[in-house]
Amino acid sequence: MIAYKNISLADRVYDQLEYNILSGTYAQGEIISETRLSEELGVSRTPIREAMSRLSHEKLIKESSMGTVVVGVTVNDVKDLFEVKRRIESMATRRAAENISEEGLKALKDNVDQQEFFAQKGDAIKVRDLDTEFHDIIYRECGSTTFETILGPIHHKMMKFRRLSLEKSHRIMASVAEHRALYNAISERDGDKIDTIVLMHIDHAYNSIMEVNEQYGTNNSTENN
Repeated sequence: MIAYKNISLADRVYDQLEYNILSGTYAQGEIISETRLSEELGVSRTPIREAMSRLSHEKLIKESSMGTVVVGVTVNDVKDLFEVKRRIESMATRRAAENISEEGLKALKDNVDQQEFFAQKGDAIKVRDLDTEFHDIIYRECGSTTFETILGPIHHKMMKFRRLSLEKSHRIMASVAEHRALYNAISERDGDKIDTIVLMHIDHAYNSIMEVNEQYGTNNSTENN
């Protein structure tokens, strides 16, 4: 049953369904229905219907002759998403370094500390989720709604690919080390260093994802989470 928090039930349902799609819990091509989702999440069909309308608008699901089918994110989508990240991620991170609060810096440090802990344990799913949170903090602290609303969804949409990259390419420790270096550059307000680290991090992540897809067929994976 879905947990109740201080956001609307419809938003909470949307967040959970989006997570299930982007993490691979619901596989590409899988048929999902309001009745099934209502039973799984323990909520009425009204918030399910609202969430599915939003997911359809985001092109994560679509209607077919068999019912509502999961579209998810393809490797070609990932290529386009990374192209956008290459062009604006360093600008957003520079802004974050200029505007970040003490609370934001502490949140980033705590996040990287946790990443290092779970990376040592080889917990790719936990590191992946902390990676998502790490970048969300940066986007939130950059002080630009435009950057946040563009980059946040982009990073979320690569969730499944990022997990498999961490698992299959043994990239987990390198990724966390890059996050530590980025945190240090942000705390030092070093814009040039930020540019170098961000572009390096993006290229390493992209190359790893493409290698894993070529070797393991990421796009066709039906593994959960």
